[in-house]
Amino acid sequence: MKAAPTTICILLLAARLATAQPTDAERAAQPNAAEGSNAGGPANTEMRDILDLNLEQLSRTDVVVPALDTVVTTVARQESTVGRTPAAVFVITQDMIRRSGATNIPDALRMAPGVEVARIDANKWAISIRGFNSRFANKLLVQIDGRAVYSQLFGGVYWDVQDVVLQDVERIEVIRGPGGTVWGANAVNGVINIITKQARDTQGALISGLGGNEERGTSTVRYGGQAGDSVHWRVYGRQFERDGGFDPVESSDDWRQARTGFRADWMPSRDDVVSFQGNFYDGESGTRGPILQPTFPFSQILSFDDEVRGGNGLIQWTRTFDEQTDWRLQCYYDRTERRLPIFSEARDTFDVDYQNRFPLADNHRLIWGCGYRRSSDSIGGGPAVSFDPPERAFESYSCFVQDEVALEPDRWYLTLGSKFEENSFTGFEYQPTARLLFLPSPQQSCWLAVSRAVRLPGRSELNALSTTPVTSVPPIFSQFQGNPSLAAEDLLAFESGYRAQPADWFSFDVAMFYNDYQDLITAVTGAPVITPIGFVIPSVAANDLDGETYGVEISGTYDAAAWWRLRAAYSFLRLQLHGVGRSPGERTEGSSPHHRLYLWSSWDVCRDVEFDLIGRYADRLASLAVPSYFTLDMRLGWRPRQNMELAVVGQNLLDAEHLEFADALAGAIATEVQRSVYGIITWTY
Repeated sequence: MKAAPTTICILLLAARLATAQPTDAERAAQPNAAEGSNAGGPANTEMRDILDLNLEQLSRTDVVVPALDTVVTTVARQESTVGRTPAAVFVITQDMIRRSGATNIPDALRMAPGVEVARIDANKWAISIRGFNSRFANKLLVQIDGRAVYSQLFGGVYWDVQDVVLQDVERIEVIRGPGGTVWGANAVNGVINIITKQARDTQGALISGLGGNEERGTSTVRYGGQAGDSVHWRVYGRQFERDGGFDPVESSDDWRQARTGFRADWMPSRDDVVSFQGNFYDGESGTRGPILQPTFPFSQILSFDDEVRGGNGLIQWTRTFDEQTDWRLQCYYDRTERRLPIFSEARDTFDVDYQNRFPLADNHRLIWGCGYRRSSDSIGGGPAVSFDPPERAFESYSCFVQDEVALEPDRWYLTLGSKFEENSFTGFEYQPTARLLFLPSPQQSCWLAVSRAVRLPGRSELNALSTTPVTSVPPIFSQFQGNPSLAAEDLLAFESGYRAQPADWFSFDVAMFYNDYQDLITAVTGAPVITPIGFVIPSVAANDLDGETYGVEISGTYDAAAWWRLRAAYSFLRLQLHGVGRSPGERTEGSSPHHRLYLWSSWDVCRDVEFDLIGRYADRLASLAVPSYFTLDMRLGWRPRQNMELAVVGQNLLDAEHLEFADALAGAIATEVQRSVYGIITWTY
């Protein structure tokens, strides 16, 4: 059985080599073949090298896939391709992650158009899609292998504990725009699904070490094996330590974490696949921020560690009947613990999800599913933050149905669907969508979509009481009170897009959107009151903001030669808010850049040497007093052997340091991102 996949890989690679011969001009510009040029050498030399590879090495060899044929599964919960997807989708591949020099998930997400990634300090990020960016951004659903990782506390993601072995990531699918029809609440502005490799694709050992002036030390060990022909597995351990960012007074945002995990895939029959996976982590995320005190001067800037630990386990069972019919059952449990001087959180989440897809008549592809989620917490407070009640459970019951109708096969497709949910925070919610796809040719696709999505209030917006010092003399405090009667935020989104690949060497994608938001949650300020500790400016959470966003996102890939690829992405965004809670709204309006640009040159210098140059531009953040910046990343990689890679990476090279985000509501003093250089060695066998 092993001969078949080996033969297929060889044939695919041979076909690519046969169609990728350089022109005379390209051949003249390439390094001499005697020096081992990867793209410019004779095809028969490369074929001999391919024939010398074993099956494990072939599985790590990249086969170029046309841009429109890239596989995606997140948009409709079933396999499709980018070209046949009526949504704004971008796929970050394993090769892109490796060549970008990214050391964590947030840095990898910078590649996607429409995704705003700004580092607050060495272990905290503000990440969102299409506006509303902050450390606690709450309109984005993030998944790792289908496991939602957002916190019910505030509806966003603790990015400092979302760590994976990047070499084990198969791809990251980024969906810009509402995904609530199939994924439910909080998939308002987008969905990010981090998909890891199957265990059979990570057989053998991997050892990786990384170190530099900011990346103080990262080590990863992973081993994969099999038990008989039906079970493949892998186990891994990973630890890292990162230096803090730049602050003229004091930098205390260093970051340390250790993690271990496993995955096992079992095929009890040719129709069934059962996957088990889990991981456990423990670490500290340094912070420097204001701490409330009961006596003068009432607050003090202190350095402390956020103690984080947790773990999760997931089981997924898939039964496939044919190419168009299958069902999947998934269950997972997640435990999160976080302890700070001002509060502590312990959270247990249980989630079960079922989906079934099948054809209906000749022109319908139907998928439906149902799910249950329970997230219970225990929150300890202090003088600055308290919750009433301190313990509470969130529950939701949901179902969805979506139908893809082939109005004219291979040309016109209409997708209709909706999600229905009953939850313990806001009651009944529904999230419908209608999407139209037109395929003028195999190299082009046009699409239109209108969708409704909702964002549920977080526990902090419902039940928190927080006090923040404003000034010491005279003593003035800002006090925020949650509101148990909050309704869900509402989005009505209009989207359109066009993508094309007019030639094998060039592809581009354009997406436009207009989002209408209603009942946005904000803090409505009341009249100041005198208390024993001083003046208090009260505010209460309320659904008192409306707003609109509109913009365009453009990305493209150009293969200038067989050995040189250029990528570019540009994003434009405007956000306008209206309502009673105007003051915090003004801050939100200016928390996302109007213009962003991403440029990437990938050059295969010769057979074993790669050189990548990445330029990033972000417009200024007006309300946060963050200036615009342009920075440069660089990577030089060398493979002295087929199973060994060495690389030197420079990040943020143009300035000694620069600021990317500064938000007083983040609970931490922002530090500047520093110039970083590190080396990495990866060995597999």
